[in-house]
Amino acid sequence: MIELGADPVGRIRQIFAAAVADGLRGDSVSGASDAEIDAWATGQGARAVPAAVREVLRLLGRDHGLWLAGSSLGVVAVQRQAKNHLVATLPSLGDPLVDPEGALVLVDHQSYTFHVVDGADLDLPDPPVWLVTEREGSEKRWGTVSFWFRALTPDVARLRERLEIMQELDSGRVPGWARFIEPR
Repeated sequence: MIELGADPVGRIRQIFAAAVADGLRGDSVSGASDAEIDAWATGQGARAVPAAVREVLRLLGRDHGLWLAGSSLGVVAVQRQAKNHLVATLPSLGDPLVDPEGALVLVDHQSYTFHVVDGADLDLPDPPVWLVTEREGSEKRWGTVSFWFRALTPDVARLRERLEIMQELDSGRVPGWARFIEPR
């Protein structure tokens, strides 16, 4: 159970620990160092990294494994080019962010959908996360980075069950994501 009253760093750690307890291989992700996180933020033109964002990246900032498979997430995958695409997209959506130049792009999905922390919110320890999609719209989708992280945490129990059914059926096919799941 996730303690909603815990500090943002504690909440992020609880969410990750719950995924590992459900069967996620802890070594299926790799985190970024504080120096890498700071360089990533500086590269995007952000003045700070909120505590909750920093903790997410400490856990899976270099390799995000099952988290948002198929999207770019982390200090290596999301660079200034993603920020440039975001900033170019915002005017057509009515410029919803207060400080787009100072924003942090957390996720880039094929250069048209972004998960973003507004630059105006970077001093908050657990700020809201925006969903911005080119030609579709923008919204403050998640009230905090913690809720964003929880919402995007893979359903490891469901994936494990699916894998076990595939093995029972002896389909001979092992999905690529199976390497991220601990056997029972």
